[in-house]
Amino acid sequence: MRNSSTWWIIALVMLMLDFYVFQALKTVTQQSSEKMRYAIHMGYWLVSGATLLLLLSFPYIQTLQTSKIFRNYVFAILIGLFFAKLLGSLFFMIDDLRRGGFWLMSRLAPQTGARFMGEGNAIPRSLFLSWLGLGIGGTLFGTLLYGFGNKYNYQVRRIKLAFENLPTAFKGTRLVHISDIHSGSFQNKEAVNHGIDLILKEQADLILFTGDLVNDRAEEMEDYKAVFGRLTAPLGVFSTLGNHDYGDYVAWPTKEAKTANLEDLKKVHAQMGWNLLMNEHVLLEKGTDKIALLGIENWGAKGRFPKYGKMNQAHPGTEKIPFKILLSHDPSHWDAQVKTEYPDIDLMLAGHTHGMQFGLENPYFKWSPVQWMYKQWAGLYEDGKQKLYVNRGFGFIGYPGRVGIMPEITVIELI
Repeated sequence: MRNSSTWWIIALVMLMLDFYVFQALKTVTQQSSEKMRYAIHMGYWLVSGATLLLLLSFPYIQTLQTSKIFRNYVFAILIGLFFAKLLGSLFFMIDDLRRGGFWLMSRLAPQTGARFMGEGNAIPRSLFLSWLGLGIGGTLFGTLLYGFGNKYNYQVRRIKLAFENLPTAFKGTRLVHISDIHSGSFQNKEAVNHGIDLILKEQADLILFTGDLVNDRAEEMEDYKAVFGRLTAPLGVFSTLGNHDYGDYVAWPTKEAKTANLEDLKKVHAQMGWNLLMNEHVLLEKGTDKIALLGIENWGAKGRFPKYGKMNQAHPGTEKIPFKILLSHDPSHWDAQVKTEYPDIDLMLAGHTHGMQFGLENPYFKWSPVQWMYKQWAGLYEDGKQKLYVNRGFGFIGYPGRVGIMPEITVIELI
């Protein structure tokens, strides 16, 4: 993008937003003292000017090219400012439509329209809508900044799932489900170790991971193999791959380099003592009872996410096993194939969406913009006897924070 006009176009849009927001700022400060007004206006343009300068310098600052962490924070702040101003501008636009209506009325019915005119026959901006737009935009930006502190705020969610066909010996089995570690985004090994401590404290019978161990490269796990290698469970630790694990978002020098990266990542799973399931299944036994655990490579039905997964390789051999758990990274797989072609899959575990790392959740309400793309994006979903659980993600990517949708450790008890 160094030779592209993209950054200049973005900067021009930001500048237009700056001028638009400034009109509202002038409205809410019109009753302030001249000294106060000057300070507020000057502060606003200093911040806006610095933002535009940083934006235009983005492709050329060496630190941004070498430090992904620094780049993510800077980019998050720039995006946060943009959306804060854009959201505020929606209210200013409503005000301008109101003013336009009054102006038209003043032309069609001068006597009636004169009531709405201010000094110099101008229609004043609404103080209420100006404050509202600035307040909501400022709240959004402040919330995004606050979210930086939530990226390691691990939440343990416990849920009991009942299945009529669960073998007796597996009644009461406790499994921990984690997903989307994205080790390339981590900056605090102590905080991540705390998350591992929370998992181990649960003393689960089985630990399951549903993909995206890294952002792009296997080397991102070098500092964290020992951390995640601490995870153990009586029935084992099993894992599968997510869309980021294949290195599809990197411009590799050769096809062989990309293949080598994936092979290195497979070795990382093994070095940590994790059993990576690549379109295959294993049988878990307790006494004479058995259940099947299937794991497939990434299979996405949304966007351009690849379909590496092959259920027709993982499923054969499990037909007579009374209970089956499927590890599949992308929750869109459930509607697109699992429910229609494999109705004997009792429980599917997925991740991928992160809950967009932004949303609202309470016991009665759950919302995130990601739901406009994914029907199943966080928590438990049921259709007949089949169940899907979508983990909100252990790590983070892109935006180095969490707002409303916290990083998740899921504890599932089978009953």
